Amino acid sequence: MSKATKRPVTMKDVADRAGVSRTAVSLVLNGRDSVVLADETRDRVIAAAAELGYRPNAGARALAKKQSDWYGLVTEIVTAPFAVDIIKGAQDRALVDEKYLLIASTESDPVVETAAIERLLEQRVEGLIYAATWHRAVQLPEIAREVPTVLVNCFDAEGRFPAVVPDERTGGRRATERLLAAGHRRIGLVNLDPGIPAAVGRLIGYHEVLQEAGIAIDESLETAGHATADGGYAAASTLLDLADPPTAIFCANDRMAMGAYDAIKERGLRIPHDVAVIGFDNQELIAGYLRPGLTTVALPFEKMGALGVELLAGIIAGQSTATGTVTVDCPLLERSSV
Repeated sequence: MSKATKRPVTMKDVADRAGVSRTAVSLVLNGRDSVVLADETRDRVIAAAAELGYRPNAGARALAKKQSDWYGLVTEIVTAPFAVDIIKGAQDRALVDEKYLLIASTESDPVVETAAIERLLEQRVEGLIYAATWHRAVQLPEIAREVPTVLVNCFDAEGRFPAVVPDERTGGRRATERLLAAGHRRIGLVNLDPGIPAAVGRLIGYHEVLQEAGIAIDESLETAGHATADGGYAAASTLLDLADPPTAIFCANDRMAMGAYDAIKERGLRIPHDVAVIGFDNQELIAGYLRPGLTTVALPFEKMGALGVELLAGIIAGQSTATGTVTVDCPLLERSSV
C-alpha cells in the first residue's frame, strides 16, 4: 500500500509547536521586524519552523505582496545549446535581485506558445523574457502585453516590445577585418539564407570592410551555404573551383565552416597556410574540436540573456518604458584557422 501524501506544514502547526499565537508566527516568518516581539519568541518560532520543515505558501505570499519574485522565460527549444546559454545568463542576472525563472518550452508551436504564456501569467510572474534560438522577427500573442516583456535574440515586427539582439553587422566586420589583417585580399563569403537578419547584417559588415580597404565587391566570391555543413561544403567547393579562388573564406556560421574544412582538405590544401577560414556563432562542439581549431565570431547568448533580465527588472521598477532594440557586441575568438 502506498503511503499517504504528507500534509504541508502550516503556520498553525508552527504556532502549536512553539507555543505562541499564529499571529506571532506570521509576524516572524514574514519578516515583520517593525513589530516588537521578544527575541526568545522569535527564536522559538524559527526553531519550530525548522524542525517541522515549514515552507511558506508562495501563491499566498505573491497575492499579499502583489509580486511573485518569478520571471517567466519562453523559448522554442530549451535543450538547444544556444537556449541553454540564454537561460544561464538570464538566471544568473535574476539571482542578483533574488528573482527566479519559470521556463516554458513552446517547440515553435503558436498554440503551445500562447498556452505557455497563459500558464506563466497564472503563476503571477512579474514579467516575461521571450527568447528565440535564431535572430528573427517574431509576433507575440496579445496576452504577452499584460506584464512587462523583453525579447532576446529576436525583435517584434511592430515595435511593441524592447529587444536585445546580436550586433550582426559588427560581427561581420570583425571577421573580415581579421582576414584582411592576416594579409588576405581575396576573401570569399559563405552566407546564410538571404533576407534573414543575421545574413543581412553580416553581409553589410563584410562589404563595409572591403570597401574601406579599397577592395571592389566581387559577387562571384559570395554564395549561400544554407546554414548546414553540407551547404558549406558545396558553397566552399564552388569558391575554391573558381579560376581565381579566394585565399580566405568567411563562413556565416560554424556548421558551414565545418563543411568548408572538408572542401579545402579534399583539394589537398592546408588550413590556414593555403586557405584561412573564419566561422560565426562559436558553437563550441564544432569550433573547439575542428583541426585546426576554428577562429570564429561568438554570438553573445549568455550576455543577451543577462541584459534581457536587466532591462526587464528596470521596466518592472518603473525606470524605463523604452521599446527600442539594444545590440550586443559579437567578439572574435582566436583559434588556429587564420
